[in-house]
Amino acid sequence: MAAPSRHRNGCGTAWFAALLLAALPLRPAEAVSEPTTVAFDVRPGGVVHSFSQDVGPGDKFTCTFTYASQGGTNEQWQMSLGTSEDHQHFTCTIWRPQGKSYLYFTQFKAEVRGAEIEYAMAYSKAAFERESDVPLKNEEFEVTKTAVTHRPGAFKAELSKLVVVAKAARSEL
Repeated sequence: MAAPSRHRNGCGTAWFAALLLAALPLRPAEAVSEPTTVAFDVRPGGVVHSFSQDVGPGDKFTCTFTYASQGGTNEQWQMSLGTSEDHQHFTCTIWRPQGKSYLYFTQFKAEVRGAEIEYAMAYSKAAFERESDVPLKNEEFEVTKTAVTHRPGAFKAELSKLVVVAKAARSEL
């Protein structure tokens, strides 16, 4: 099996940043839609839970976070979604705003509908105050065309943030 990839088709954060920056000088107010942020509880107990949101014209894109975790009590997390001006790209960020999660994740998956992933990254610790994001090791997760998911046996159960950048799926004529 091929090594896990954080980038699809050789694209990454630099590509998406370049896309956004290229659009900014032309129409600053319309380069990227105002992100929609929704709070939700991540609940321990070992049961599989899902949280899903739609974004884009006609709810063109969907991002779904599915997980199971143990320990502690509910944690408040957030899901933020935004689209590019032309509605051909969208971002989905799932994170714990307080930084590090104290839950033990037994599994996770961030899945997109209506698009294909061009970049995805998972983090054991989210940036908070003076601290930076801490990415998972490549072997702890895998990225497919439509999902970023834990890698059984390699994932060390720490998760605090997921970032996905996806491009609209082409419709065949």
